[in-house]
Amino acid sequence: MDIFQPVTMDQMLYALILTGMLREAMIFTLPDAIAGPGGWLINTADDDE
Repeated sequence: MDIFQPVTMDQMLYALILTGMLREAMIFTLPDAIAGPGGWLINTADDDE
């Protein structure tokens, strides 16, 4: 009974690429209060400030 199949390297690569693409799409489409400088979901501000 093989419930869990092994995860292949290309599946891991696809997941990483998709995660990066979703993050960039959220930064582009969501308002700055959510995903932007000082945003609560994705903070794109530099830590040096």
